[in-house]
Amino acid sequence: MLVYPEERVPVARLLAFLEQGERLAHDCAQAQAGLAPDGKTRRFLLGQARQEAVHAVVFQGVITWLAPRHLCPSPLLPPLERYRALIDRAIRERNFVETLLAEQIILEGLGEAILARIEEGLAKRGAAFGRLRRILLRQEEAHHAFGCRALNRAIAEGRTSPAELCYRAQRYLVLTDAMVATFSDLFESIDEDPSAWATDARSYLPSWLTPTESCQPSAVSRQGFLNPAKSQR
Repeated sequence: MLVYPEERVPVARLLAFLEQGERLAHDCAQAQAGLAPDGKTRRFLLGQARQEAVHAVVFQGVITWLAPRHLCPSPLLPPLERYRALIDRAIRERNFVETLLAEQIILEGLGEAILARIEEGLAKRGAAFGRLRRILLRQEEAHHAFGCRALNRAIAEGRTSPAELCYRAQRYLVLTDAMVATFSDLFESIDEDPSAWATDARSYLPSWLTPTESCQPSAVSRQGFLNPAKSQR
C-alpha cells in the first residue's frame, strides 16, 4: 500500500504544495532562460522548465489518486504567493543572480528535502513507481547543483559575493520557514517531525547562507556588493 488510509488526505495536501512549487519553478526557469548570459545556460533552463511542468503533472495525478473527493480549487499558500512576488520582481529587474538564489538554491533545496523524505518513506514500504520517483529526485538534484555552480561562478567573477547573497536570501528563507510551519499539522498527522523537515530544508543550503554580521544591510552597503545591472554582463 502506498500510504495508509488515514494519511491519504494529508499526503495529498503536501503534494499539492509541491505541485504549486513546481509550477512556480517552471515559470521562473522559463523567465530565467530569457535572462541567461549564454546559450548553454539558456538550454539548461529551458530543459528545467519542461521537467518542472512534467513534475507538476505527475504530482497532480498522484493527488487525484490519493484524495479525489478532497480536490478543490485553492489559492497558493500566502508564503508561496509572496515568494512568487519576490521572484517576479527580481525577474523584472533582470537580476539573474537573485533568481538563481531564490529558485535553484532555496526553493529547489526545499523541494529536494521534502522529496527525499517522502522517497525514504515510500522506499521502506516498497511503493510502486520507484524508478519514476528516483528520476524526479535526480532532476531536482540537478537543478539545485546547476544553481550552486552558477552562483559559485558569479562569485568567482566578482558579480556578487557570499555576503550579498546571504543578505538577499533572508527574505526568501523567512518565507520557506513559514511554508514549513504552515504544514506542521500535516507532518504530525503522518507521524513526521516538522522540525526535522525544516532542518533538512536548511541542510541543502550552502554554508555561506548562514546569517552572520556580514549579512546585515550596513555591511553590504559598505562593501558595494552586486549591482543588478552589472550582474547581467
